Amino acid sequence: MADDLFSAAADERLQRQAPLAARLRPRTLDDVVGQAHLLAPGAPLRQLLEADRLSSVVFWGPPGTGKTTLARLVADSSRKAFEQLSAVSASVKDVREVIARAEARLGQHGQGTILFLDEVHRFNKAQQDALLPSVESGLLVLVGATTENPFFEVNPPLLSRSTLFRLEPLDGAAVRTLLERGLALEGATADDDALDHIAERAGGDGRQSLTALEVAVALAAGGDGAPHVTLAHAEAAVDTKALRYGRDAHYDVISAFIKSIRGSDPDAGLYWLARMLDAGEDARFIARRLVILASEDVGMADPQSLLVADAAARAVEFVGLPEAQLNLAQAVVHLATAPKSNRVTVALGRARRDAQAGGDDAVPTHLRDAHYKGAASLGHGEGYEYPHDDPRGWVPQAHRPRGLEHHRYYEPSPHGAEKEIGERMETRRRDP
Repeated sequence: MADDLFSAAADERLQRQAPLAARLRPRTLDDVVGQAHLLAPGAPLRQLLEADRLSSVVFWGPPGTGKTTLARLVADSSRKAFEQLSAVSASVKDVREVIARAEARLGQHGQGTILFLDEVHRFNKAQQDALLPSVESGLLVLVGATTENPFFEVNPPLLSRSTLFRLEPLDGAAVRTLLERGLALEGATADDDALDHIAERAGGDGRQSLTALEVAVALAAGGDGAPHVTLAHAEAAVDTKALRYGRDAHYDVISAFIKSIRGSDPDAGLYWLARMLDAGEDARFIARRLVILASEDVGMADPQSLLVADAAARAVEFVGLPEAQLNLAQAVVHLATAPKSNRVTVALGRARRDAQAGGDDAVPTHLRDAHYKGAASLGHGEGYEYPHDDPRGWVPQAHRPRGLEHHRYYEPSPHGAEKEIGERMETRRRDP
């Protein structure tokens, strides 16, 4: 396939220079794209770096979010010596050699040592234990980088002696900034839809986006003049056709998605979910819409639907794509096949109209707070009947301002669990 994609000139161009991501690696904190929660002026990591007060840290985040870049900036901003190991290939012997050099450096020159350990989660317990005494004593300042949850993969004693900084996937604006810098360095130009396509397929991975851009520029370099990257070059670089998904499509597709689930059509819901995922739609946006739909269109007909939708939203944050697409699909099927009711939505609308209408909206005396000193002298709580004291578990008493006691807001539908709720409410109305 490579012969189909690359001309000999493009292949030579890529091989005779360092990767674009390496050439664009930031030299200062101000050059870093993204991670403003850590590096903006006044942010915690920036303050520690500028003051050269950083102790052992673990950078946790997805690939291409700047973990190695931050480690190098730590080295550049510090007066300490810098050592680097990869947990994939380093052994306990390598760790001990680093410790020996750190001891000699401190004894001879009074200089501390920073150890950057990439893929720290790949170190086994014995290797991590070998590091622990030196980290604990301060002989080594450990800078670990991991794509895995350190609470699961890093020994608790080592993690407890390190500050954890979580890096987030780069957003679309940050990736576009990187791509524009890459174009400038390559002396190339590009169409907006080509950059959009590369950014969408990068999934928040800055390194992946720059690698794709570098390939696209190489493919565009066959003619005269500066390379100009088109959508076709971008599609070839990421080996994925661009889906036409502009601003209008964003709203139209999400509308079709919601209406399909509301219409109890799981197959249609899955189709529109696939369309959105393949177009690079933000999975968190999809999850939020499902959580809303669970109350708006399913409601008390299937109270479990809100829990399912919420669990899917949490999975998007905890697991991330691509795996979390399965959690979203499960939620879509559950919501689409659940009984439907909009009675909660209708009830809230009715209650809000009464709440906004004004009038006598004073809290009834028997419902007022009676716990503070002097409340009893005001009559607060007087006449209140405690439901748990009644064998039925409820008592008929007014719970709203005067004049609103008999306004009916929530009327259960005959669907799903709401049918039982309606029967229970009707029994209580007949048995005051």
